[in-house]
Amino acid sequence: MFRHSLFIAACLCATQASAESVVPLKGQTSQQTQIDINDCHSIASTSTTSTPQAGGRLKGAAVGAAAGATATEVRGRQHDEFYEAVDDDRKQDYRQNRAKDTAAAGAVVGGARQRQDRREQRRTDASASSSAYTGCLQGRGYQVTP
Repeated sequence: MFRHSLFIAACLCATQASAESVVPLKGQTSQQTQIDINDCHSIASTSTTSTPQAGGRLKGAAVGAAAGATATEVRGRQHDEFYEAVDDDRKQDYRQNRAKDTAAAGAVVGGARQRQDRREQRRTDASASSSAYTGCLQGRGYQVTP
């Protein structure tokens, strides 16, 4: 009878714990096992939730705009003989256009970095959640095997 309940508990737990089997080592009932599994899922999910960072595109655009304006100013100084012949309004328009172009490129790069960071954070969170879940159940007297 005990072996049969143990098998049922292990099968029930395996479906709950993403193909992991949970074996009670201290004679826990199937009801207690299910309660412990639910508690450990809850603890693992709340302890590893992180807030993703926002503003990657905006930061990228700001860095890009600053880089574009700086690069344009440097180019203008390198070619003073050509640059002096142009009136100030055209110089300003050129600087602004370069800043806009590099700001757009910076926004694209910033967005890509933000997406990459979020994917990495999700992988880290999933790994930490799995470790927290397993540790919780082991602390309550269960053997958890993949």
